[in-house]
Amino acid sequence: MKKVITVLVLLITTITFAQNKNERASMEVDGVCLMCKDRIEKAAIRTKGVKSAIWNVDTHELKLIYDARKTNLDSISEKIASVGHDTKKLKASDEAYATVHPCCKYRDDEVQEDHKN
Repeated sequence: MKKVITVLVLLITTITFAQNKNERASMEVDGVCLMCKDRIEKAAIRTKGVKSAIWNVDTHELKLIYDARKTNLDSISEKIASVGHDTKKLKASDEAYATVHPCCKYRDDEVQEDHKN
């Protein structure tokens, strides 16, 4: 009977730890407005395995919850860069950056100044 109980306890413990697959992370993503927020969050959410993505316009911090078995921060950065936003790890290509709305051109000092007010 002791052996059966021990096996059951080990099995339940293993299942409990195996279910802890969600990782929490944050990364800095460049952008200036609510349209950027929408684009960044959608790109992150469309990455397979990402469960939550919330970008803060003021701090440029993207908070993520994702399944580490399905994706990683590099893949998420690639997806965000593909829609025209720079991350600390990866700069968006000039072609991708050119697709963002003119008011979202965060690399332009004048645009950044306009969004400070």
